[in-house]
Amino acid sequence: MALADAVREIKANSSSWLSRYLPEFAWQSGYAAFSVSRSARDDVRRYIENQAEHHAKRSFKDELRELLQRHGLEFDERDLA
Repeated sequence: MALADAVREIKANSSSWLSRYLPEFAWQSGYAAFSVSRSARDDVRRYIENQAEHHAKRSFKDELRELLQRHGLEFDERDLA
């Protein structure tokens, strides 16, 4: 299954369920997804576990912007909201 199809299914199927409990809930229009090699799995796990602390020092938006630039990926700044 293509990633875009999986994300669309997750958003569609979870929106109705979530809105029962959180009427104000809405998914953002976009998403970012990156693959990770098996050898980096433990590093990624630690990053996720410490994400709140990490993002207290540096915003997710700033981090995502740098990651996209570092890999030469085009993006629209408006999509990083």
